[in-house]
Amino acid sequence: MRVSRMLLGGSALAVLSLSITQPAFGQAVQTAPSAEAESGTIVVTGSRIRQDPLNQSSPVVTLDQDALAQTGLTSAADILQRLPSASGGLNTKVNNSGNLGNPPDGGGVGAGSAEIDLRYLSAKRTLVLVDGLRWVNGTSASGIPATVDLNTIPNSQIERIEVLQAGASPLYGSDAIAGVVNVITVSQQEGLRASAQFGTFLGEGDGDTWNADVSYGIKGERTNLVFGASYVKQEPVRSGDRAISQFPNPGQTSCTDPVGGCSSAAVNGRFLTRVGGISRNQTISGPPDSTPTFAELRPFTAADRFNFAPFNYLLTPSERYGAWLSFRQELSDSINLRVKATYNHRKSQNQAAFEPLFIGPDAGNGAGSLFDTLSFDATNPFNPFGVTLESGLNPNGTPNGRTPNYSFIARRLVEAGQRTFNQRVDTLSATATLDGSFDVGGHQWYWDVNALFGVNDAHQSFTGNVRADRVAQAIGPIANCTAPCVPLNLFGGAGSITPEMLAFIGFTERDKSNQTLYDYTANLSGEFADLPAGPVGFAIGYEHRIQSASFTPDPIVSAGLGADIPAQPARGRYHTDEVYGEVRVPILKETPFFYSLEFDGAVRYSRYSISGSKTTYTATGLWKPIEDLLLRGAYTTGFRAPSLGELFGGRSRFDLPVVDPCTSDPSGQFQTNATVRANCIANGVPADGSYAEPPGQLPVITQGNRNLKPETSKNLTFGAVYAPLWARESGFASNFSIEANYYDIRVRKAIGAVDPNLTLNNCAVRGDAPSCALVTRTANGFINQISGTLQNLDSIKTRGLDVTMNYRTPETGIGTFGLSANATWLLKYVLSASNGFVVIDRKGTERGSPDQAFPKFKGNATIDWSLNDMVRASFTSRYIDSVTEIDSNTGLPAKLNSKFYGDVQLTFSPGFADRRFALTLGVNNVFDTAPPPCVSCSLNNYDPTTYDVPGQFGYVRLSYKM
Repeated sequence: MRVSRMLLGGSALAVLSLSITQPAFGQAVQTAPSAEAESGTIVVTGSRIRQDPLNQSSPVVTLDQDALAQTGLTSAADILQRLPSASGGLNTKVNNSGNLGNPPDGGGVGAGSAEIDLRYLSAKRTLVLVDGLRWVNGTSASGIPATVDLNTIPNSQIERIEVLQAGASPLYGSDAIAGVVNVITVSQQEGLRASAQFGTFLGEGDGDTWNADVSYGIKGERTNLVFGASYVKQEPVRSGDRAISQFPNPGQTSCTDPVGGCSSAAVNGRFLTRVGGISRNQTISGPPDSTPTFAELRPFTAADRFNFAPFNYLLTPSERYGAWLSFRQELSDSINLRVKATYNHRKSQNQAAFEPLFIGPDAGNGAGSLFDTLSFDATNPFNPFGVTLESGLNPNGTPNGRTPNYSFIARRLVEAGQRTFNQRVDTLSATATLDGSFDVGGHQWYWDVNALFGVNDAHQSFTGNVRADRVAQAIGPIANCTAPCVPLNLFGGAGSITPEMLAFIGFTERDKSNQTLYDYTANLSGEFADLPAGPVGFAIGYEHRIQSASFTPDPIVSAGLGADIPAQPARGRYHTDEVYGEVRVPILKETPFFYSLEFDGAVRYSRYSISGSKTTYTATGLWKPIEDLLLRGAYTTGFRAPSLGELFGGRSRFDLPVVDPCTSDPSGQFQTNATVRANCIANGVPADGSYAEPPGQLPVITQGNRNLKPETSKNLTFGAVYAPLWARESGFASNFSIEANYYDIRVRKAIGAVDPNLTLNNCAVRGDAPSCALVTRTANGFINQISGTLQNLDSIKTRGLDVTMNYRTPETGIGTFGLSANATWLLKYVLSASNGFVVIDRKGTERGSPDQAFPKFKGNATIDWSLNDMVRASFTSRYIDSVTEIDSNTGLPAKLNSKFYGDVQLTFSPGFADRRFALTLGVNNVFDTAPPPCVSCSLNNYDPTTYDVPGQFGYVRLSYKM
């Protein structure tokens, strides 16, 4: 892999532009200038001013096609998430659809998608560009995400990826608070490139992955044409096939273990009643039973609970194929026409255990679900109680004047099969560009105008759902259940629900969503006013952007009649007009102690049609006291406008694994804390302690807010790069550099919902009235819903340090050796939540659901060796420091141990074929390192945003380059 030098440019982004070397990719990777500038100057990510990347002493590391291939991974997002400065994000290891519902961020599940999150600030605060232009946000028919799905970009289209780790709002607008990921696509190529890869989990025989990429380029005198295609297929890894995820809690071996966690929606049912004034907790004794009677009921025990854990995915299946083309035509000596088009199709699947049907006033479906109001009529032939099980509620949730005599009926619908969520996502993007140059006073000025269209269209089908209106008819008065109605047997245990019953109550849920982007930009850059240290560079530009999105759940679901996650339609649109300016002023050059001294600045004004206007700016100083040493510092302000999902997201539900402090179960504080007991009773919990539910999932009702205001940020950065010329001249190294970057980021008015854990504890422990108002309980103390409407609530303060080292020996008789290492220290991460009501120190902790680890240290290092371009070998180590979680079962801290991963790869390129063919063998996680067990994590007992799927992944690849 090659090393070139890129100017760090004239903005705050330049101050922290990616000079880190990602060890997982092997040695330092740098690419030659792109074809966009034949004059030797290009637009480097982090500055709009064209610069010469070859005449600077500060290396910028990018990830090119070879670097991406070296990981053995088939998703650019999976590769980027290994960066120490990255903090995970959604990926195909996240199996969340009906398992937990829609997270409280307004963006939906995003099943099958993959994203990048820098600095632990959430993926929505990392801007993703493609060739310096915005890319349409992703969607998976479950909401309106605020993030780009990197799986919508075909692998073969990626020339390289540049990651810049500092705020960039003055240059690129909203969303660039944490940094920018710029995917540079292939724009010129001669001949054929192709590769095919197969991988699998060794010893397990699952998670098979196929990957094929092909591209072909034609380069004429005035015309360039490149086109290509990619195909990826990933088979699943099932939770039941790994020890860590076979039960709801790590180390659990039975639902009778004291730790609990198994579901009360049992296969044979759980019936909480108060018939005749006697409270009963029962199930059926001899399933399947087509004629259940009261005498056949028996007490419900922990052994009757359902273990849902092995029915999930550890790695979700997906299939992607895409095609693309890049066309460039010289219209004259100074004007070019460029056209790029991309199409990508994805099929993916998430899976959950059989539908847990909860009916009754304490069912906790929330969001006005009809299931919370249903009664079981005495005339229903399968009602074993001989009397109507009365909810005491009208269909609209208001009291009906009758006395309720049951709490809830829960039944796992095993007869309906597992819940499966199948996504089909089509992405289309097209860009047209006119660019050129002209001479002004002996300086070259460059201009370009761009028009971009992008659309993501997603459809999801969900099998295993049932509809409340038909269940109401099937358990109601028998006289009202006429054909096609079939009375429903919910009391006879597993196997008692017949296909005819399912045919009447069941339906296939069909949801859809769409995101559309129109983006028009115009840019002018160049140089003027020659100073003693060089010419002043400038860039100015204008952008008009239109974004629209919609989410349309199945009509049955939007009517509140589905048994699974409720959802309401959402639709929104906004446009923005933005202008920016950037200047680079060389102050001193090649004088004592000032080999160079430069000031850069940029300002941007953005006006949004919904959320108002904002002006951001950056000021940067770059100083080279000697040729080999660069010192730099920058101050940047940034912002993020609320996304369409955050503004317009409809009511939905997130099932949060959390302990209710008001439960009389040993996990709660009702029996042990007099203050908690008094506050809980005041909040509607029965004083007799009869509400005694063990830890489980509680319903959080999520919702967007049209009154949201933009988030704001301040970013202070300092950096130093030492790239000594003596190392190269003396023969000590062909490349040697050390870099350190310090960042300090503050985000204010961060958009989020009040943390439900804080809500429950503030109400129970402090008796805080506003917190208690967010919790709705039933007459029996059960939580029906916790309000999670989005607000400008939070502030985030984070500081950290990145250190990078690159070294490569000159060519020797035994080959070339390289060492690259980079590390990130998280020095501070403090979240002030709920308008500062609670301050949480995240450094060194695992947040739990939604999963996110905040290790104090992460580091990667790679040692590689190559011989005459014929044989290449590398070993990559990845280290993640230990973190501490709060055990959701005990409320006590627990340590998640540090983890060390090792990846090996060997490539052979035979000389008889002119090195055109290459055979690669590799194993990721060669030491079979297991992720640390995590009690607070939402699914599969580990954090999939931070750690690998358990097992060794081996792969073989054959590639060809003309």
